[in-house]
Amino acid sequence: MTETTSNRPGTMHLADALQYRLPVAGLVSILHRASGLILFLLLPFVVWMFDTSITDEVSFERFSALFSGPGGVVAKLVALALIWGFLHHLAAGLRHLWMDATHSVSKEQGRTSAIATLVVSLVLTVLLGAKLFGAF
Repeated sequence: MTETTSNRPGTMHLADALQYRLPVAGLVSILHRASGLILFLLLPFVVWMFDTSITDEVSFERFSALFSGPGGVVAKLVALALIWGFLHHLAAGLRHLWMDATHSVSKEQGRTSAIATLVVSLVLTVLLGAKLFGAF
């Protein structure tokens, strides 16, 4: 029996799949899901940060020491991941709401709004990350 190839969708060979280039809108969609997962997984950290920061002055000092001590870089990177997750999820969610409200479904409009979502979330993340790491 000889092997036959099919032109049906979904029967892509591995070599062809590795050459496939994901559209920007697809990348934003995957990152939207990833950012939602990051927000979900880091929710206990957020609740701890909030609780520790408002309980009393001693707990606030302990909270502040976490970000300035030897493990401060790790805590800041986790906070930066949380910042990115929130900003990207917010921007992508607003993009989806806007597309749903205006019924904008053209390929070019989807590409443009996906690029805008990436730019907005990354620029805001860089700005807040610079503030977090003490650049200003």
